[in-house]
Amino acid sequence: MSQEIPVLTLAELEGPDSDARDAKIRLAFGRYGMIYLRDHGIEAARLEALYARYLAWLARPPEEKERFGRGEIWYQRGWTPPNTEKAVVAQGQPDFKECWFAMVEPPDPALTAQYPELFAENLWPEGEDEFRTLFLEIGGRLQALGLSLLRACARALDLPAETFCELVRGGAHVTRALKYLPLDETAIARGILWGEEHTDFNLVTLLPGGRFQDAEGRPTAPPGDGSGLFLRTPPSADEPRGRLVSGSPPPGCLVAQVGQELEILSGGTFLATPHVITAPRRPGLSRTSLAHFVHVHPHRTLFPLEPFRSPEAVERYRPPVLAGTYATKTMADIGLAPPSVLSRFGYRHYDRLASFRAEEDARGGE
Repeated sequence: MSQEIPVLTLAELEGPDSDARDAKIRLAFGRYGMIYLRDHGIEAARLEALYARYLAWLARPPEEKERFGRGEIWYQRGWTPPNTEKAVVAQGQPDFKECWFAMVEPPDPALTAQYPELFAENLWPEGEDEFRTLFLEIGGRLQALGLSLLRACARALDLPAETFCELVRGGAHVTRALKYLPLDETAIARGILWGEEHTDFNLVTLLPGGRFQDAEGRPTAPPGDGSGLFLRTPPSADEPRGRLVSGSPPPGCLVAQVGQELEILSGGTFLATPHVITAPRRPGLSRTSLAHFVHVHPHRTLFPLEPFRSPEAVERYRPPVLAGTYATKTMADIGLAPPSVLSRFGYRHYDRLASFRAEEDARGGE
C-alpha cells in the first residue's frame, strides 16, 4: 500500500512551480499525511556512521547514561530512558525506545528564559566529538529539507512561498536519535508495540531511514514480517475506521509527515495522520532511526490561516493558542512534563490575593 503514497525529488521540490508537484503534495498530505522524498542529499554512509556512534554510546553503563537523562527539562535534550514517553490517545504502554535529543540551531536566550525546557542548551557526552558533529550535520540538513518542503507546501496551498518558513523561524527544531528495544517471546505474544498509535504535534517530521540490529548488535536485513511504520487513512463510508497503510518508503527515500501544527494552520486541508510503529515478530531484534521535528515559533498563533478559516475549521480548531503553550500542554499529555506545568497557563497569583485577605482578616481581629 505504501506505493500509493506520492514520491518527489528534492529537485522537484525546489524547482519551478508545477501543477503535477502541487497535486502530489495535496494528495500525499491531504489523504496520507505523508510523502516520500528521493535524491534528498542525506548520505547513507554519514547516517550509518551516526548510528554506529549512537549505539556505541548506548552500550555504556546505565549510571553513565543516567547523567544525561534530564527529567527537569522534560528530556528535551540528551538521553531519554526507555519507558518514559507514551502516546496521548492510546494511553497504554510507554514506548519501548531510548532516545537522544539535540537542537539543531543555537537557542535564543530570550526564549530560553521563557521556555527553559523547550529551548535548553544541548548536552553532549564527553569524548564523542564525532557523534556531535554527525548529529548536528545531519540534523541541519534535515532542517533545510524541511524548509524546502514547507515552501512547496505553501505553493500547493496557493499561499506565498515563505508563509510556513516565516512561522518556524527561531522555533525549537530538534533532531532525535532513537533505538527501539528488542522484545522477548512474552512481549511479542502480548502484541507489544514499539510505538503506540499517535500523531506528531509539530509542523512537519522528517525520517531519513533506519536500520535493524540482531541480538549481538550487528546490522541485519528488515525481518519482512509486517513490522515498521504504518499510518491510518481518514475514515470513509466504506472504511469507518480508516485503513492501515504501510509507511515504509521505497529504497533511498526519506519520509516526511504532517504534524498537528500544519493540520491546524491548513484548517484540516493537510492531515496529521495517526501512525504506529509495530515490532518484529522475532525476539532479539532492535531498530535504530532518526527523526527531525520542525516546530512553529512559540510566539506564533496556531489557528487556521485566513484562506482556510471556514466555519467548520473554526469550530474544529478553536480557540487560537500560542505554539509554545500548545507544546507545553503536549509535553504533559505524553508524560514527559509533570501535570503541574498546566498551572502555568493563566493568572497564577491568586495565592497572593488570598494572602492579602488573610492579612486583612488578621488585622481585623486585633
